[in-house]
Amino acid sequence: MDSPRWLPLESNPEVMTKFVNCLGMRPTWQFGDVYGLDPELLSMVPRPVCAVLLLFPVTEKYEAFKQEEEKKLKGQPQDVSPDVYFMKQTIGNACGTIGLIHAVANNQKHLEFEPDSPLKKFIEQTSKMASEEKAAFLEKDESIRVTHESSAQEGQTEAPSVDEKVNLHFIAFVNVGGQLYELDGRKPFPIVHGKTSEDTLLEDAVEVCKVFMARDPQELRFTIIALSKDSY
Repeated sequence: MDSPRWLPLESNPEVMTKFVNCLGMRPTWQFGDVYGLDPELLSMVPRPVCAVLLLFPVTEKYEAFKQEEEKKLKGQPQDVSPDVYFMKQTIGNACGTIGLIHAVANNQKHLEFEPDSPLKKFIEQTSKMASEEKAAFLEKDESIRVTHESSAQEGQTEAPSVDEKVNLHFIAFVNVGGQLYELDGRKPFPIVHGKTSEDTLLEDAVEVCKVFMARDPQELRFTIIALSKDSY
């Protein structure tokens, strides 16, 4: 049986904020663009930041690196905190939604939800599940799927069709227990990138994003989005 496919979400912070708000996350935190990687542009991002999303192109160079990384880490397992919420991606084009779930699920102590929030309910129901089980549970979650579909059609660019091959991918960076984690549903496990803190998460995640960019210097299709406390 073919795995289900969704329409891809656009890397548009307004669409993302509306998506999580529709699923019951209160708008006390908002997604916003990170316009550049130098300290001056990073200083314009509202603080605190609790998660960073990276949209990047899946190229041959990246795929080769991913396989190499996986092989290396299987040989030398990392120390991953049991508190990290991580899920696999089994739905085609759902990486945007999975990135948002990773960002939200690992920051519940900061974020606020409506009492009947379908997103909070999904996270609570799946938190103790294995990453593959979480993925299967998402396939059955109608409220998230319907919100994803309407959000995917809301962006500024015309949404590609469900079957169109999209070679852009979303991942999330979060701080759990003072460690910086890269959460990518196409990888078998979270990737640990060393120490971080609530104050330095954006800068630390950007350092990892720079490595992604350096791997494909000809590529321009990188977008960084931060989940920040609403400063208004």
